[in-house]
Amino acid sequence: MAEAPASVVGYAVADGVATITLDSPHNRNALSRQLLAELEDALDRAAADDAARVVLLRAAGRVFCSGADLGEAAAGSMADGARRIVALQRRLLTLPKPVVTRVHGAVRAGGTGIVAASDVAIAAADATFALTEVKLALAPAAISVSVLARMTSRTAALTALGGEVFSGADAAAYGLVTSAVPAEQLDAEVERVCASLATGAAQGLRETKALLNRDLIARLDERGEELAGLSARLFGSEEARTAMTAFLQRDR
Repeated sequence: MAEAPASVVGYAVADGVATITLDSPHNRNALSRQLLAELEDALDRAAADDAARVVLLRAAGRVFCSGADLGEAAAGSMADGARRIVALQRRLLTLPKPVVTRVHGAVRAGGTGIVAASDVAIAAADATFALTEVKLALAPAAISVSVLARMTSRTAALTALGGEVFSGADAAAYGLVTSAVPAEQLDAEVERVCASLATGAAQGLRETKALLNRDLIARLDERGEELAGLSARLFGSEEARTAMTAFLQRDR
């Protein structure tokens, strides 16, 4: 009998906080099929967990999330993957409990969508972000609704068209994250925010979050399928496949 693959998403709950950990450092916590499936399951578990008032999303290793799994994307169709990335953002937005994301290390492409769809995002000031799709003949289509809702139009244009790295401090100034703190203060600040949110009543948290995210969810429902289709079409283009293959070869 084949051995089951090791889990790449952890789950634990304590003091009213369900902590979900991306734990796939071998591929920089890329959004592989396995990671997306396990993350969806963990979010469902947190939603139903009466011991959890708040959900904390964090990552193991040096990279928070490197975006789509380019190895999987280069080897086949990205249609299902793009839809699942859209669905993941919707799940974060509609989860009946506030989602706090702890951001350290590198956040690239699709990982930015997770950050943007979170209710509160606390980043280390030296974390690094980049919407790198433009460098690979792609566009940040599948994450555009949530990302563009957080950033100003000018900073979105600069970061998406340039594809260059910007810091956690920049991300806070751009509106992508709630705040940025020195790396040595990150855990304390995340713990403080989670503890504060956990004092809210479950019904109050649920209904207030629904109120805050109503318009964003409506836009995602209206355009999600179209944007997932655009993402899949670009991933399947010859230009993008060539760029991804070259990137993967350089990254070995």
